[in-house]
Amino acid sequence: MPEGHTLHRLALDHRALLAGRAVEACSPQGRFDEGAALLDGRRVLGVEAHGKHLFYDFEDGLVLHVHLGLFGRFRKTARPAPTPRGAVRLRFVVPGACLELSGPTACALVSDTERAALCARLGPDLLHDDADPAEAWARIRKSKRAIGALLLDQSVLSGVGNVYRAEGLFVVGLHPETPGNALRKPDFTRLWDTLRAMLQKGVRDRRIVTAAHPEKSASRVRRGERTWVYGQAHCRRCEGAVERFTLAARTMYACAACQPRDAKPVRTRRSAE
Repeated sequence: MPEGHTLHRLALDHRALLAGRAVEACSPQGRFDEGAALLDGRRVLGVEAHGKHLFYDFEDGLVLHVHLGLFGRFRKTARPAPTPRGAVRLRFVVPGACLELSGPTACALVSDTERAALCARLGPDLLHDDADPAEAWARIRKSKRAIGALLLDQSVLSGVGNVYRAEGLFVVGLHPETPGNALRKPDFTRLWDTLRAMLQKGVRDRRIVTAAHPEKSASRVRRGERTWVYGQAHCRRCEGAVERFTLAARTMYACAACQPRDAKPVRTRRSAE
């Protein structure tokens, strides 16, 4: 499933492509025929992301909600629009470009009330300028659940996925099974700042690169070198063994040496190092 940086990158790109323009809309697959008919010919006013959700604002108060889920993806091509490939739920065509959505978990028109209710169920989005860490801290400090599980709970924080939870906890030296109510406020603050910086970097780089490579641009870092512990057999900092175990139904990665249980978090010079 895409992590929060991907959705915010899509929101930026789609805003640049669609905002202020009237779109030709259709549903080649046929599962969104009525919604596409309502959007066809209307101008897009804006595109916003909240966590792993996308919202497209159209004139006349129409709002399109998209959640990519595990299998959803967008595909952009130049015009003329090609023959649809696969089950295309929604197609937007604007001068010079065609945007196709396939396989989303959600693709529906919602009211402002429904959008507000959905966002109210989500925790603060680390990529929003007005994100309030106090909201997340209030939930975490009262919970006995492992911090590694809490980070995947979108009602606690929005946008953090399996890669960022492993990498963020590694950088601040927290073991994933540390109970939320055992965290100290400074530990949480470092974790918030680290995850926020990682996500912001992901938006800029258009990919996840959390391990330090000061001599290379993100585009030149090879896939196996992009993370400290996620997907690794050995820690890229100390070369110790990386533990793998299931936490919140997903594979968790942690360095046995750098993230010992019941140890104080390591202090790093830079939160996204």
